[in-house]
Amino acid sequence: MAELQGRNIEGVLFDADGTLIDTYDIILRSMDHVLNEVHGFGLTDAELMAGVGTPLRDQMRGFARGDEALAAELSEAYRQHNDAIHDEGISAFPDTRAALERLAAAGFCMGVVTSKRHEMAALGLELSGISSFFDVLIGYDDFPECKPLPGPVLHGCERLGLPPSACLYVGDSPFDMQAGNAAGCLTVAALWGMFPREALAAESPALECASLTQLADLLGA
Repeated sequence: MAELQGRNIEGVLFDADGTLIDTYDIILRSMDHVLNEVHGFGLTDAELMAGVGTPLRDQMRGFARGDEALAAELSEAYRQHNDAIHDEGISAFPDTRAALERLAAAGFCMGVVTSKRHEMAALGLELSGISSFFDVLIGYDDFPECKPLPGPVLHGCERLGLPPSACLYVGDSPFDMQAGNAAGCLTVAALWGMFPREALAAESPALECASLTQLADLLGA
């Protein structure tokens, strides 16, 4: 337990991609292949990655401008391509494991709340060598709501057996900050992830950290 901004923090929930695991390149490769190479959208890297952190179908619906049939086609094509390359070089960020070891040793309960499918999120954590640190994994297909709505984060707190006021939610996207804030957690902006600091700061996170090591330091772990 640690006191932070007047709260007794006992649990830490994390986003997965861009927060614990460095998946930027494989996500971008799949987006570029499906949307630009196959369908000729001609989108920039920034445009392709703007919705990462929300459900894939929502992202593809935006690219398809509401055409549900096209959104379904794009989603399936993305999954097929991403599943094929997913295991190539996937890894945790350099200081992730050491920071998680410190948090675990200090007695914090930990879980993951992601917009990725449960199966693929579990595989990513396993391949990165960090799955054993987490008591809870909430994926896109584990709860009827998705980020930026607070439901998945609240469900993660419930699964940890803690009130939201006793939990941090750590993420690298504006959608993470929106979900965590709405759930009543203290939010931590992961500045090492996929989104620029300005996009995260606009959502009023409780804390900003340049590394997971810095977060462990703040928690006295």
